[in-house]
Amino acid sequence: MMRIIAGKYRGRRLKSPPSAQTRPTSDRLRETLFNVLAPRIEGARFLDLCAGTGAVGIEALSRGAEHVTFVDQSRKMCGLIEANLRALKIESESIDVVSADATAFLRKFRKGREPSPTVGLMPRLPEPFDIMFFDPPYAADYEAVLSFIAQHRPQLLSGEGIAVVEHHKKKDLPEEFGSLKCYRRLRQGDSVLSFYEAT
Repeated sequence: MMRIIAGKYRGRRLKSPPSAQTRPTSDRLRETLFNVLAPRIEGARFLDLCAGTGAVGIEALSRGAEHVTFVDQSRKMCGLIEANLRALKIESESIDVVSADATAFLRKFRKGREPSPTVGLMPRLPEPFDIMFFDPPYAADYEAVLSFIAQHRPQLLSGEGIAVVEHHKKKDLPEEFGSLKCYRRLRQGDSVLSFYEAT
C-alpha cells in the first residue's frame, strides 16, 4: 500500500496494482519530486502522464493543484485511479481520467487547443498544463513523447510550465528537446527525475 505524503489527504492509503509489471513511483521519490515542485503546485494544472496508480497526480491534488488529468493506456489502471479518487471523495471538477496512449492523448489535446471556425461565440479551449509528469515503462520511447511536447509546447505547456520525466539511471536523456532544456536532474536509487523548461 502507498500513502499520500502531505497536504489535504496526508496519510491516506492508496490501492496498489496487483501486478508487479507496474512500477509505481516510490513514496521517497514522490517526496523528493514535490519538494522541488512545492512553489509551483498551488493552483496548478497538472498532467500525470502514464499515471499508473495515480499516486503522483493525487499527491498534487492533496498539495493544492487546481486540476489533474490522469492518463494511462491501461483501462484497468484507470479503474484503479478512479477507485482511489472515489475513496478520497475528490470532486469530479478537479480531475479527468483518460485511457489513452501518451502520444495519442497529447495529439488530441493539442488539436483541442486549436480554435475552429464557429458562428457566434468561440468555444472555450482547454488550458495548457503548468506541470507535466511523465513516468512511462522504462522500455518506452521517451524521446518521441518529449520531442512532441517540445514541438507543440505553446499548446501543451503554459508559459512557465515544466515537464518532469522519471527514468532509469542508465537511460541518458538529451539535455535539450527543441524548445525544452533540462535544468535539473535528481537521482535516487535506480531512478532519475529530469526537469525540463522552455529555453
